[in-house]
Amino acid sequence: MEYIFVLILAAGLVTVALIFVFINGFHDGCNVLATMISSGALSPRYALVLGAGSEFMGALLLGRGVAKTISLGIVNPNLVSIWVIFAGLGGAISWNLITWWWGLPSSSSQALIGGLLGAALVELWVVGGYGWEVIYWYKVGLILLVLFISPVVGLSFGFLFTKLIFFLSREASPRINKFFRRLQILSSVFIGLSHGSNDAPKTMGVIVMSLVILKLYHFPDNNFMVPAWVVLACGVGIALGISRGGWRIMRTLGVKLYRIRPVHGFGAQTASALVIFLSSLAGFPVSTTQIVNSSVMGAGAADRPKAVRWGVIKEIFITWSVTIPGAAGIATLFYLLINSLL
Repeated sequence: MEYIFVLILAAGLVTVALIFVFINGFHDGCNVLATMISSGALSPRYALVLGAGSEFMGALLLGRGVAKTISLGIVNPNLVSIWVIFAGLGGAISWNLITWWWGLPSSSSQALIGGLLGAALVELWVVGGYGWEVIYWYKVGLILLVLFISPVVGLSFGFLFTKLIFFLSREASPRINKFFRRLQILSSVFIGLSHGSNDAPKTMGVIVMSLVILKLYHFPDNNFMVPAWVVLACGVGIALGISRGGWRIMRTLGVKLYRIRPVHGFGAQTASALVIFLSSLAGFPVSTTQIVNSSVMGAGAADRPKAVRWGVIKEIFITWSVTIPGAAGIATLFYLLINSLL
């Protein structure tokens, strides 16, 4: 009977995790699609197909290091209960839905990390037990450092790449816009692959951590490995989410910041893909939302700084700054609710 209950818990957790990766897809899908649609490189229909396909391949082939970081680099799976994972996912999902409704680009990575930290800390307060070692503070510190540095790198790369493009094409005729539209399709594939390599593995890591907590999975030969069915499920989940499109947020990125042209789109997407790929190879979960937004800002500033609507950017930065505590607060409420019921 106890084993059946554990299986039911595992099925419920996997379901919630797949809901998170689906919402992550349509919440962050705007990052992959906004610039190519706004610049006219692709129609929305073809952009959705291209984005979903490249996201699936990125999740399938890349990013195991990110999954390992989420599983073994934030909270100690041997010292927390499965309810921490449920509450953490609840906080992250709720935050993503709130910011999606208001059309504000926020970080699913920050929401997930904030949710897990908030739930783990409230369990420590309510239940007691092992103390502060329940959280890997040094690893979390490194993750947060990369989270906050990577947008600055994206901004710089977007600015420099776009400046370089303008310099190399200074003698070209206006027809070069057609060339940049074609290049932007290629860069859209790369950013889809990079996004899939960083965002889908976060959910893979959560599922693996949950199976370890429930003692349903042990790493073969003590080597971290994600089961194939988890990889496939998360890849399908994020691809389906991307295919729905985050139209509310897309309007903020593609219209409200400034009028994006193919040259901006190509420069921003190239910069974003490079930063996200490097982060995935290093095993760091980063905010693809922040990196893409910063790269778009950098590309716009490289052309005409006054054309960028900095007031909208201020709203985005405020959202970013409150994401971790916001998701942590909601996760705390979820954990207290679960604890009172059980």
